[in-house]
Amino acid sequence: MIRVLLVDDHTMVRKGLRMLLEGYPELEIVGESQDGYEAVDMTDRLLPDVVVMDLSMPSGLDGFAACREIRRRHPSVKTVMLTMHDEEIFVRQSVQVEADGYILKNSHGELLHQAIVEVVQGKRFYKTSVSDDVIRQWINADEERQPSPLTARQRQIVRLTVLGYANKEIAEQLSISVKTVENHKTNIMQKLELDTKHELIQYAIKNNYLELAL
Repeated sequence: MIRVLLVDDHTMVRKGLRMLLEGYPELEIVGESQDGYEAVDMTDRLLPDVVVMDLSMPSGLDGFAACREIRRRHPSVKTVMLTMHDEEIFVRQSVQVEADGYILKNSHGELLHQAIVEVVQGKRFYKTSVSDDVIRQWINADEERQPSPLTARQRQIVRLTVLGYANKEIAEQLSISVKTVENHKTNIMQKLELDTKHELIQYAIKNNYLELAL
């Protein structure tokens, strides 16, 4: 029996996933969580075999940070990212936090079942528009990282900006004012000598600014 924890901030999505996966006799849904902090806590208590994790959760830890913490505390627990995002930046970040699987929410239900079974077998299961060769290069890369010119707070703001959070949402996440967020963004762009958000995204990917500790 494979024990599965479901993590998504939408109750209807969790219920739908439960109904789908309960149709497979070898799977047991041991719990549901609505945010990253709760997911980490429930993993501590329930020790599932696999955590099926949404990436974008508006409150608490996002999927990346929760995955990293679960991997740190419980290396044997497998994680499968289930998301609507097919962009390279999200796939690469999932590789960086050592997620075992990555599939899209519009995939057929059998694909999620296959992902769960294969990651438990020790395989990596990524089904995205990013090629397997590119993902393999990321996994095998041992690039030397240059010291970041940004402060820890600035790196947090870069990460949340690139993940699509608005200034107000960033301010709420970090318990600072919107004006402070705006000032940080101005300083970041000047310090990195960048002009556009697209340039910031590419810089963040290249320099692993998205891989932040909790």
